[in-house]
Amino acid sequence: MLIPESAHPGRWWHALPDGRLQCDLCPRDCQLHEGQRGACFVRRMVDGQMRLTTYGRSSGFCIDPIEKKPLNHFYPGSSILSFGTAGCNLACKFCQNWDISRSKDMDRLMDAASPAAIADAARRHGADAVAYTYNDPVIFAEYAIDTALACRAAGVRNVAVTAGYIHPAPAREFFAVMDAANVDLKAFTDDFYRSLCGGRLQPVLDTLALIRHETDCWLEITTLLIPGKNDGDGEIDALAKWVHAELGADVPLHFTAFHPDWKLDQLPPTPAATLTRARRIARDAGLKHVYTGNVHDSDGGTTFCAHCQAPLIVRDWYEIRRYALDENGACPHCGSALAGRFGPALGDHGKAFGARRVPVRIAA
Repeated sequence: MLIPESAHPGRWWHALPDGRLQCDLCPRDCQLHEGQRGACFVRRMVDGQMRLTTYGRSSGFCIDPIEKKPLNHFYPGSSILSFGTAGCNLACKFCQNWDISRSKDMDRLMDAASPAAIADAARRHGADAVAYTYNDPVIFAEYAIDTALACRAAGVRNVAVTAGYIHPAPAREFFAVMDAANVDLKAFTDDFYRSLCGGRLQPVLDTLALIRHETDCWLEITTLLIPGKNDGDGEIDALAKWVHAELGADVPLHFTAFHPDWKLDQLPPTPAATLTRARRIARDAGLKHVYTGNVHDSDGGTTFCAHCQAPLIVRDWYEIRRYALDENGACPHCGSALAGRFGPALGDHGKAFGARRVPVRIAA
């Protein structure tokens, strides 16, 4: 079923003297003529006003494990209702959700759902949180914020999976209603962002610092390592040292493996040894919690106590094989608190959700 475009009023814009309007949501600062869409494709000038065309329109809903976001220090073992819309404000040549994020075909949006309906569905299906993901939620910030408020009222947590390409003013409002975020720090050079993403590095670093220092949102970071593009020792070391100095040693960092896709399908997949090397470099730089993803790596998926190095949460892909935190979220061996958000038991119900993927249909 084709869901018609919405004409929901957009925020974060101003009129220009020549009759155009400028979008103030992200650093692209798109300047639009009547009827024109921004680079994200979902924000459009209509009758002299900004409109969000994807409000209430989703590319689908699915319940996943929280570890898939990936979040390893935010209620491990819990379940999360994930959804996205269409479009994106970056143009990553390696995008691994390109059929959604680069889509300009609105029939990708197969489900209509109000914020209240999403919150109700999460509660009915036993999901502990809602994830704004698949494409970047900052481009549908109005929809995400309204949904997050409805979820909070229903006792459901909120998680953003984002590239963090957003101006500070809307970012403060957006992350104020998020309980956790995983931000893709795609590389640590401006050249990479400009040539492979169509963006800039500094706004992402600014967003990371804002989340960490100006909000209560729990933060984790993911960097996809692409052979020959951002996997050099010097760049990985510089990235890790920046995280340590500007965000703190407790912020978890995930290095994940690239597989050939979209416009970089000629490159080889990332060797597991590259991720192991990156994890070692980041740990040597002082980061306490560094993970590997998209590969089978027991050590790289395990959460260790930062003080005594005891294995506290042992993972096999998205399955939790051992959970040894005490009821206060501390190491039972030395009593050191583990950075993150933890409940009195594994997940919210004393049992891990596991690696299941459960599609959900939601009535608007």
